Amino acid sequence: MLKINHISKTFNRGTITEKVALQDVSLTLAEGDFVTVIGGNGAGKSTMLNMVAGVYPVDSGTIEIAGRDVTHLPEYRRAGLLGRVFQDPRTGTAATMNIEENMALALRRGQKRGLRWGISNMERAMYKEQLHKLGLGLEERMSSKVGLLSGGQRQALTLLMATIRTPKLLLLDEHTAALDPKTAAKVLELTDQFVTEQHLTALMVTHNMKDAIAIGNRLIMMNAGKIVVDVSGEQKKSMTRKDLMDLFEKASGAELNNDRMLLS
Repeated sequence: MLKINHISKTFNRGTITEKVALQDVSLTLAEGDFVTVIGGNGAGKSTMLNMVAGVYPVDSGTIEIAGRDVTHLPEYRRAGLLGRVFQDPRTGTAATMNIEENMALALRRGQKRGLRWGISNMERAMYKEQLHKLGLGLEERMSSKVGLLSGGQRQALTLLMATIRTPKLLLLDEHTAALDPKTAAKVLELTDQFVTEQHLTALMVTHNMKDAIAIGNRLIMMNAGKIVVDVSGEQKKSMTRKDLMDLFEKASGAELNNDRMLLS
């Protein structure tokens, strides 16, 4: 479903702020894979997701989504293939529009737009049914402005919007990092539920070692722009945080000393 072939990316090349973000990264996700991505700050996690989404052009290498070469496609032309949830709950929704209008935008993502605009009664009923899955009572507030929602409510809505059209690939960029622990757990539970029910292919970046181990069927760890650990199946299921740290140190030859990861 996703093929990243020998991707490299350097920012500000030839300047004093030059930063090598990705170094010859290759990664293949089969249909239905739910891969968690972990690593310290600056490891290349979010850069890799942004490259897949088309935010940054590649320096070298290719990217394929669902058998289609999207390497040189701009971000907006990949929109119909992807669902995406960002770290900031305010990103991914329109604050001045109400809930059902945001849902309508998500349903039409990647489609041609005409002059006609409206939400049919059939659509409205579908939105209400989908919102009910969140268990947050938003199905009774569809006329409320999204800007009035809490961070957790807004992030749950963004997740629902990202999956409403069953994307070929779901990208989750630390989408629970800005939430309190209770709300983060709820959004993570919903994420696992949606991915499982819709048999989605997903790539989730996180700093939380516990979540990276518990969620999904495969885990990769990045360091200095490279994938240094790749585990799946029974090895992942039985893994502890200490096991993961030991694997990282063995593979990278460096100690894992990112506080956010160690304390999570």
